[in-house]
Amino acid sequence: MISFLIFLAVFLLMECVTWLTHKYVMHGFMWYFHEDHHQPKYEHPFERNDIFFVIFAIPSIALFYFGAEAGFNYLFFIGLGIFAYGLSYFMIHDVLIHQRFKWFKNTNNKYLIGLRKAHKVHHKNMGKEDSQVFGMLFVPFKYYKM
Repeated sequence: MISFLIFLAVFLLMECVTWLTHKYVMHGFMWYFHEDHHQPKYEHPFERNDIFFVIFAIPSIALFYFGAEAGFNYLFFIGLGIFAYGLSYFMIHDVLIHQRFKWFKNTNNKYLIGLRKAHKVHHKNMGKEDSQVFGMLFVPFKYYKM
């Protein structure tokens, strides 16, 4: 039970980490890597922005390894929480919203439509400054009512 609670807490905490990273790192000193993501068309199948998947994967992989080596202790479940959030982020952001992979084109789900609307507001601003809505899985309720 404690393992599941650790996993769940990390998964939920990752939304805060993502919000802070998106606002202050991606739209801050690492804008060079994130900038191409705010362009309307991608020239290549990969973006410089994809480096952030690698950055978040490294601690997850390390935690998996050291947690498994120690008998699947709490480190493993922290890594699992980071991985599950990353997978959710990928499915929502890259597959559903940006359609980088054409797996799920249409949805009538109000939650997913709200996420799409909020993300469109974020991308309305093509520049580094004055963006809004930096979260991914939890966005303000007003976007669900629109």
